[in-house]
Order: sequence, then C-alpha cells, then structure tokens
Amino acid sequence: DPTLRERLWEAAVTAGRAVSYRGAGTVEFIVDADGGFAFLEMNTRLQVEHPVTELTTGIDLVRMQFEVAAGATLPTQDEIPAQVGHAIEVRLNAETPVDDYLPSTGVIHRFVISDSVRVDTGIEDGSVVTHHYDPLIAKVIAHAPTREEAAARLARVLHLSQIHGVDTNRDLLVRVLDDDDFLAGTIDTHFLERKHESVTAPSLSEDAVRASATAAAFALQARNRQHAPVLASIPSGWRNVPFQPQTVLLEYRGDHIVVSYRMGRGALKIDVDGRPVPLDAVYTLSPEVVDVSIDGVRRRFDVNIVGDAVYVDSSLGSARFVVTPRFTTRSVVSAAGAMIARTPGVVVAVPVALGEVVRAGDTVMIVEAMKMEQAIAAPAAGRVAALHFGVGDQVDAGDLLVEIETEDDDG
Repeated sequence: DPTLRERLWEAAVTAGRAVSYRGAGTVEFIVDADGGFAFLEMNTRLQVEHPVTELTTGIDLVRMQFEVAAGATLPTQDEIPAQVGHAIEVRLNAETPVDDYLPSTGVIHRFVISDSVRVDTGIEDGSVVTHHYDPLIAKVIAHAPTREEAAARLARVLHLSQIHGVDTNRDLLVRVLDDDDFLAGTIDTHFLERKHESVTAPSLSEDAVRASATAAAFALQARNRQHAPVLASIPSGWRNVPFQPQTVLLEYRGDHIVVSYRMGRGALKIDVDGRPVPLDAVYTLSPEVVDVSIDGVRRRFDVNIVGDAVYVDSSLGSARFVVTPRFTTRSVVSAAGAMIARTPGVVVAVPVALGEVVRAGDTVMIVEAMKMEQAIAAPAAGRVAALHFGVGDQVDAGDLLVEIETEDDDG
C-alpha cells in the first residue's frame, strides 16, 4: 500500500545517505504479514528486476546509471513520473523444477518468444548453456493496465514460446501466473513449497499429449518420405498390406507412447496407445508443420526434429518426445552402487574416504553447477569402493562419480 511504499523508500534513502552513496543501486527489504520490514541487503548496481520500474515509469535506469557516472545530477523524487499500470517479470531459468530444480545444460536449438512483451536475453538459436554461470537465460516482462492483465499476457506469451534444447521453468512460471493465490497477492516465501505439486504438474492434458504425439509421428514419417531413396512421392503411411499400421514409438516424461496409423479408404486412421484419435482432416504434413483437424478443431503444430528428440509446439503447449528405437541394442547397466553425474559441474566437496562405511542417503560428494550445489547421496548402505573425482575436478554429465560396495555385491 502507499504508506508501506513510502516507508520503504525512506529507509532506502536513509541507508544510501548513511554510506554517502552516489549512483544507481538497489536496496532490498523483507516484509512480514503485518507490514513490518527489515533491511536485507544493498547492491550498488541495478538488479534483474529493474525492467519493472522502467516499464511502469518510462525511465531508462541503465541510461541514468551512466549519466550519474558521468557526473550528471539525479532527478528529484518529484521529477520521477507517476507509475502507470502494472508490470510483472519472470526469470526464465535452465532448470528442471520437478526434479528439485536441477540445472539443465546444452545447446539451444530454438529460442522464440513473442515480441509483444519485453525480453532481455543473450540467448539465440545455437547458444550453449553451460554450468559455469547461474541458470538465468532470459527475463520476460509484461506491462498492462492491471496486474491481472499483465499476468495473463505474460502467461500466454510463455505458454506459446518455443524453447528447445534444455529444460526450463517455463511451465512452472505459467502455472504460478495462473494461480489464484498469486493473482490475489497472497504470496510469501513458502509459496513454491506449498504449491510444489500443482506448479510442477505436467502442463499438457492427456488429450493434448495425444494430439502432440500424433503431430510428432506425422512429422517423423514426412521426414522419412522426404529422405526416401525410392518412391518418395508415395503418401506417408501408405502400405500395400492395409491391415498392418505404421508404428512410431515415443517417450514422453518417462512414459512410453505407441502411435499407430494407416491409410484406410482414402483417409488416415490413427491410434495413440490403442485409442483412436478423432482426426477429421489433414491440411499439411511436413517435417516442420503438421496442420490437421482433430475432433472438429483445426490445429497447427510446429515441429522441430533434432536427432532423436522431437519438439512439438502448438496452442495446446509444448512437448518434447524422444524416439524410441524399434530394435534396442545391448547397453551397459550401471551397478546398484554406482553414482552418475546428471549435469556437468565442479566437485566442491568429498565428505567420505575410500573404504569408509556409509548409510543409504549419506552425502558422498557435492557437485556445483550453475551456482547450485548438488549433493550426491549413497543409494544404499555399503563401503566406498571408488572415488573417481576429487575436489576441484570437472565432471561431465554421465561420468561415474562414486562406487559403493553393498552387501548384495559379489565378493
């Protein structure tokens, strides 16, 4: 409210004067439910939230920062334009919220966010997200006359964005922006803990997953026909044995999906996991675009095939499928006591010694990636049989870190 805002401003200015501060800076406070507040920290620079102030006041704070450094005088508080409307900013992070916000690294294959909102980023198609920095890849900020409108606009833009190559917190942000408590302003520092199950739930409904899997299968088969060495003009899905369907095996969020389709009486028939998809019409089938009508609704799916990964974006949301090989090859199975690095990083601690007896859940190594520490826990009780890395060593995703000899191990 205005009274609390004035008190915060006064305290911030008092802190700046106390240290004879000159320049653009940011003072942070933490506020309790009764309106009391305490000083948290001061940063002698702008922070990531500054676009909210810029959009609601029209002031270019970065320009002002340079002008002050060049000797210019700051405007007085009375000269600051009145705030107009509401702005909300989100931090788009390369991380996996459902998996304890595990950092995600890799190549960005596609990065498309609507220019109807402000996007501050250094990311573009082909950018590489490494473990050396924090997981922030973009700031996305929406401005509107009301807070509700700003939240709705921001949620819509994020929902329709195309971000391929790394996991992000995009879906979590959309769910937070749609949350009734968030919209009502009843939030606190335990918001994400209380709402963890709802904000990390799958963003796509079961029907949306089925429709997106349909598009993925069509795009894959269209690509196969384009690259066919012979008879490339034959429609995808055509067979001279009509009762045998084409089958595509996909994986989505750890679950396997079977997509089967065939040409019948001049029309495509398609099933996902044995259930028919009500396909009414087909307008475009290509490796990049699938334009079809499903259950009376025409939908366009943008598809991006990168190796075994198939990214599908539409008004339903975004999905990433992995093509499952029809004939699997023998793979190396890790032993029960082997711990594998899930992301690249640097070993910052090894609290156990070779030969030491540990219990299930004990921390045996700590790896830092994107300014976050990941505790590597023993999967079972046993004796430390091997430590493959030490403090300061770089590790890559998939590296074997520690081996534990359990009571069930031979010998």
